[in-house]
Amino acid sequence: MDKIKSIDLQATPGHLIRRAQQIAVAIFAEQLASADITPVQFAILNALLDSPGSDQVGLAKRVAFDPATSGSVIGRLEAKGWVVRQADPADRRRKLLVVTAQGVKALASIQQDVARVQEKILSPLTPQEQTQFVQLLSRLVQGHQPS
Repeated sequence: MDKIKSIDLQATPGHLIRRAQQIAVAIFAEQLASADITPVQFAILNALLDSPGSDQVGLAKRVAFDPATSGSVIGRLEAKGWVVRQADPADRRRKLLVVTAQGVKALASIQQDVARVQEKILSPLTPQEQTQFVQLLSRLVQGHQPS
């Protein structure tokens, strides 16, 4: 039987992207430990600021989370008093999501911390590399979006 060679995970994009995600989440958790917010909760609240009155399915697509995950996250945000569900006037069965004044205040209080998280994530790179890295990641993500 031929002996196979192991794959160098340090040279595979999938492994490196997973490690980068772990690092990003750890930095977020460390920087925002006292804020009682996760990266997913932040993404949903932030997206709702730009489009108040979104429904859960549309919001899930916008932040690229499955509806089940976004549903449980929205439930936790509701429990904190940061998001409310309101009946759609055009279709009472449909619930629209809105960030509350308390949610806006919570987001405002962490925006500088979130900016520092992004800086810390990219800190091993030069400013030019940071710009290029974000542009390439964006192209990678956009290139894999369903048509």
